[in-house]
Amino acid sequence: MGFIITLILVGLVLIFAEILLVPGVGIAGVLGLLSLGGSCFYAFNQLGTTAGVIVTSVNAVLIVSLTIWVLRAKTWKRLTLETNIDAKAVESGSDILAVGDCGTTVTRLAPMGSVKFGEHVVEVKALEGMIDPGVEVKVVLIEDKKIYVNNI
Repeated sequence: MGFIITLILVGLVLIFAEILLVPGVGIAGVLGLLSLGGSCFYAFNQLGTTAGVIVTSVNAVLIVSLTIWVLRAKTWKRLTLETNIDAKAVESGSDILAVGDCGTTVTRLAPMGSVKFGEHVVEVKALEGMIDPGVEVKVVLIEDKKIYVNNI
């Protein structure tokens, strides 16, 4: 009897894992169904028809209960990421800058990084080498919405 209960528990855990953890793979779900089917087969084969019917009925009730519990709205709300992203992408800094504008590096330019020009932080590319944070730079070229800078 302990083996049947173990098969049922393993089957339920595998099906639960298939639904919530690895959906679409199918291996855990198939193994879970095989485990539940094995518990039914073992009950019919070793314990008789009455025990087999009882185990099959228990399996059916447990599967329906698990399905209802997983598909409830509250279950999915606990697993859903509800963080809203309210940031907006800036199309390009090249429309607010001109060749000769000066700014300060916010991040290391290796060769790409961020530079603050007034109130705007723009992604730029160092024309030569790498530039450390906090260094004054000057826009030397704007080409195809790419901004190239050099040390002052």
